Amino acid sequence: MEDMRAFRDAVSVWANGGSGAAASDLSVRLGLRTAVLLEGPSDLAAVEALAARRDRDLAAEGVCVVSMGGAMSVARYAGLLGPPGLGLRLTGLCDEGEQRFYDRGLQRAQAPRHDFFVCVSDLEDELIRALGTAGVEEILRAEGDLRAWQTFLHQPAHHGRPRHQQLRRFLGTKKGRKIRYGRLLVEALDAERVPTPLDDLLASL
Repeated sequence: MEDMRAFRDAVSVWANGGSGAAASDLSVRLGLRTAVLLEGPSDLAAVEALAARRDRDLAAEGVCVVSMGGAMSVARYAGLLGPPGLGLRLTGLCDEGEQRFYDRGLQRAQAPRHDFFVCVSDLEDELIRALGTAGVEEILRAEGDLRAWQTFLHQPAHHGRPRHQQLRRFLGTKKGRKIRYGRLLVEALDAERVPTPLDDLLASL
């Protein structure tokens, strides 16, 4: 696990203009074959939580899950990790509204587009719809966030919005909350209620 974190750190350095030597060396040492490209750390937390639920050790399988820091970074990461760079198979999740960035980035990297699975809005929205708003609110209660949630609901800016949109917005209002709930929402899912894009992604690895 520490070696995989070191690889992710090395890729981040490389993506920000540094040397790719460390990432290349670690890729060989870890026997990597696939890179899962995700927009942010909350998506990463959700993917790793589902893998754990299914007793999958992705690192041992040669799979690295990478948070890119936004959809507009996909061209850079695909170029570094895909055919033009380390030669890994690329897969991941894509928000419906960001498909144009993925289409252009993957085309430039000569990587197949069909290996990426599309979320309607984003993964949080998929998870909220899968659990239902009452189920998500129960998790908020169990995690001690019910009071913060009720305060949020009383803010005029959020009045009149559908409850699932309010929940999605709430999860992004505090640093680290989306990451924590990315894991918690997946852990609370019934096995047959896993959102299709997330389910298909794990099945493809």
